[in-house]
Amino acid sequence: MNDTMIKAREDYTHAQTETSTSTATGVFALLKAKPGVTRERVMAIMPAEIRATVQLYLDGKIREWYAREDGKGAVFLLNTRDVAEAHSIMDSLPLAKENLLDHEYVPVGPLMPLRLLMGSQSTRQ
Repeated sequence: MNDTMIKAREDYTHAQTETSTSTATGVFALLKAKPGVTRERVMAIMPAEIRATVQLYLDGKIREWYAREDGKGAVFLLNTRDVAEAHSIMDSLPLAKENLLDHEYVPVGPLMPLRLLMGSQSTRQ
């Protein structure tokens, strides 16, 4: 390996280490109906689900929400820094209370390898 490649690898490894210690800025909640749950059952609860979801948005708990293109659920970006709080928020919704949804949680934060750009800037100054 040449010196440039070694330096790039060291910088990338450092950025990955910083990623593991960084704080999440939000949590994605991926929702889909549990196997065997009918559309009719979900739709019967949907008016209450929509009202509760809008209230969470107005309370600042939900930053963004999307429909899944496959038609099987939704994706919420929650204003929380940890999965435990995200889980608590999602458990408050009517469909979750009826145990009709599966949830997957993904904490997200800044793309830390972008620090490589900032590092090269600071070494020039």
